[in-house]
Amino acid sequence: MEHNRIFHRRKIMTLFFILTAAFVFLFGRLIYLMVWRADHYSELATQLHERERSIKAARGRILDRNGEVLADNKTVCTISVIYNQIEDPEKVIEILSKELELSEETVRKKVEKYSSMERVKSNVDKETGDRIREYDLPGVKVDEDYKRYYPYGELGSKVLGFTGADNQGIVGLEVVYENCLQGQPGTILTVTDASGIEVERMGERRVEPVPGNDLRISLDRNIQTYATQLACQAMETKEAESVYILVMNPQTGEIYACVNVPEFDLNNPYELPEGTPEGLSAEQKQDILNNTWRNGCINDTYEPGSTFKIITAAAGLESGVVTPESSFSCPGFIIVDDRKIRCHKVGGHGSEDFVHATMNSCNPVFITVGLRMGVEQYYQYFEQFGLKTKTGVDLPGEAGTIMHKMEDMGNVELATVSFGQSFQITPIQLVTTASSIINGGKRITPHLGMEALDSEGNVVETFQYPMTEGIVSEETSAVMREILEKVVSEGGGRNGQVEGYRVGGKTATSQTLPRGTGRYIASFVGFAPADDPQVIAIAIVTNPKGVYYGGQVSAPIIRQLFENILPYLGIVEYNQ
Repeated sequence: MEHNRIFHRRKIMTLFFILTAAFVFLFGRLIYLMVWRADHYSELATQLHERERSIKAARGRILDRNGEVLADNKTVCTISVIYNQIEDPEKVIEILSKELELSEETVRKKVEKYSSMERVKSNVDKETGDRIREYDLPGVKVDEDYKRYYPYGELGSKVLGFTGADNQGIVGLEVVYENCLQGQPGTILTVTDASGIEVERMGERRVEPVPGNDLRISLDRNIQTYATQLACQAMETKEAESVYILVMNPQTGEIYACVNVPEFDLNNPYELPEGTPEGLSAEQKQDILNNTWRNGCINDTYEPGSTFKIITAAAGLESGVVTPESSFSCPGFIIVDDRKIRCHKVGGHGSEDFVHATMNSCNPVFITVGLRMGVEQYYQYFEQFGLKTKTGVDLPGEAGTIMHKMEDMGNVELATVSFGQSFQITPIQLVTTASSIINGGKRITPHLGMEALDSEGNVVETFQYPMTEGIVSEETSAVMREILEKVVSEGGGRNGQVEGYRVGGKTATSQTLPRGTGRYIASFVGFAPADDPQVIAIAIVTNPKGVYYGGQVSAPIIRQLFENILPYLGIVEYNQ
């Protein structure tokens, strides 16, 4: 009996100690959670009852070299609905349908969707957003947002590019400099009860957005505008398919203008071009838009024709297979292996030195220079000049040179390449390579981006670009400048002359592929001043009607361009 009492007492004591230990543990745990972990669980509770709305950051502006705004932001609104907070769904549907010009069915799907927040429409103009806010509809949120705005519409459209609905860059500089231009989004945090209704007395917390940096580019709005006017004029008078004008500083690679006519409206980039047929599929429409957005100066290749003789001449002089005084005879053709290749002058140019052969743009002479060098040496210079690599321009989708492999080049291929046929390059590549030949032998990187600026206008970053020395010697560069100046003053580029200035350049008239279709590309590369080049430009007119020679179609475009921009750039006339 006594033994049983002792046993029961021990059981009770053991249970007591176990319960006491459990109580002490639970009490200690409670103290730990309430004191040391209080902030953590308070934050979790707040998050559980907080609803988050994003605030877009203002995207950085794009400024031209003089600080003029080319891409800006316009205040718009995003209209959203919160299911649990809507008191009168039918009234909300009626008002939003009317104000947002949406069908009742579309709005109803948004309003009746059980979700924490449903976006009804974004990029709503601020006036409409303000009107909706004045209705003071429970469950309807009007948040201010930003939409990209381009003050000059079509100007520089294929350079600047545009942004999508999420304000991220899609094409052009907008996408290349996304990291510079995009800001850091903010948030609006509101507290709700268990049913999702906002607790008004709790107000809201805001994490303010950080705006993106401005981007200052080398494009000059005035030069771009005038070049665009000249391109549009050529499109109209010559009924051309397209006109490209590229203007650059050959010493630094800064691009002053890049025109691709026809352009498109940056504020309505998804609008199909006028004359687009009806009944196209979505895929066909997208193909048309993709082609509309292409920057022909960067993304497309073409046969350069006689403007490429600048490269052959420089390679010939640098290698020593020809000098300015070298004598040639042109009977109007040349036989290469089993192929008879004609000069553009059927009767031939007769006896001429290399300077006059360049002035006359004589095909047989340039073929002879190429053959003297041979495939291996010519290909070596082709690579030395940088023609086998891309220029590195800061625009998306740059195309590479389409050229024969060295092992596939015979004499005939070498002959045609020597005067600019049977291969393709981009306009930016031709201008960049020509720049290295006339600027003393520096291979510069063509570019637009110059500086990133903060909201106060302070320079955050200055962009740097590679440059390669020794593409050609100073002597070869000087000789080329003299020869190309004579092309303009006395040769086939006379229509590129600008009164009061020394201008150098080269014309070209090339057939598009396939041959025999009667389609031509007229072009002219010009630079000034000829003795110290500060600006280089190319004008390319695709399939002009009527007269199609580069000297008559494209050279006058560069002449008019230079007549206006040389004084504007502060380049002094040579006779002063």
